[in-house]
Amino acid sequence: MDQNLSDQKSSSPMNQMNLRRLRQNPAIRELVTQYRVSVDQLIQPLFAVDGISHREAVPGLTGTYRETPESLLKMVEQDLEAGVRKFILFGVPRQKGENSFSGEFTSQQIRALRKRFGKDLFLAVDVCLCSYTSHGQCGILNPEGDHVENSSTVHQLANLALEYASAGADCVAPSDMMDGRIGAIRHALDENQLFSTLIMSYSAKFHSRFYGPFRAAADSAPKGVTSLKDRATYQIDPASPRDAYLSSVRDAEEGADILMVKPGLPYLDVLSDLSKRIEKPWAVYEVSGEFAGIELMAERGLVRGPEAHLEAWTAFLRAGASMIITYGARFASEYMKEIR
Repeated sequence: MDQNLSDQKSSSPMNQMNLRRLRQNPAIRELVTQYRVSVDQLIQPLFAVDGISHREAVPGLTGTYRETPESLLKMVEQDLEAGVRKFILFGVPRQKGENSFSGEFTSQQIRALRKRFGKDLFLAVDVCLCSYTSHGQCGILNPEGDHVENSSTVHQLANLALEYASAGADCVAPSDMMDGRIGAIRHALDENQLFSTLIMSYSAKFHSRFYGPFRAAADSAPKGVTSLKDRATYQIDPASPRDAYLSSVRDAEEGADILMVKPGLPYLDVLSDLSKRIEKPWAVYEVSGEFAGIELMAERGLVRGPEAHLEAWTAFLRAGASMIITYGARFASEYMKEIR
């Protein structure tokens, strides 16, 4: 008798789990959602290119351009009107070199942006040599051309970071993956009283195949003029996530304020693991190949673009990112209105 009553009680509809009650309409779904994408979390990449007469569209990256100094200011003005306040600038100089580099063109754009918009924007600036070198590698090569020299490259990176910070960058973002560059940059900034300049380290940047459209935008593809054909000797092997942890711990200890995983979707497991193990703010870069892939599917009617982009961004937040670099930042407000 008691057992029968117990069985009846356990099978009662009152005790059955009904999760769909919390999914039945938009209002309740909004109330119980765990993650919300906000434009405030998004960083828009910008490309300023020396020596071009008019802006040039970047293949695959809807709404992204290789900007002239004049069009750059107009683009940022439009972005601010769309609610975007945070940017990462990639300067592409006309003059390429092999051993010494001037950041003056990029610094000019930083000063122009700061003069025009003041503190209305947050400006990070990428620090790397791939757009500066004649061979497209991220550093200075040895005489044989088969190896990137670490110490001489770090010296140049610290000089560029200091130049950008002095011009008005809020944040410098070294993406080269050289050993010890965070410590060198932090030392250079502190020596020059630039204590408030942030360092956002590409601490877990993988040797990925998803960078193609970016390399066209930044004129940064390896040129094949040396025996060093790719960047496998300094970017992380996709099959070695342990290296991502070691690099990130080192960069945090050397003074990085923000750490980053790049690319995003193929490395959600890495982002989830690192964000739990290292208590720093985490950025994720939704790289050009990821963004362009969604755009291509949308163009062919295979997905609805706005919804797919928001789904990807939500995945980054779930995995532990607090900020997302994406080519779609300037469209985010529009995407969200369309979905609602």
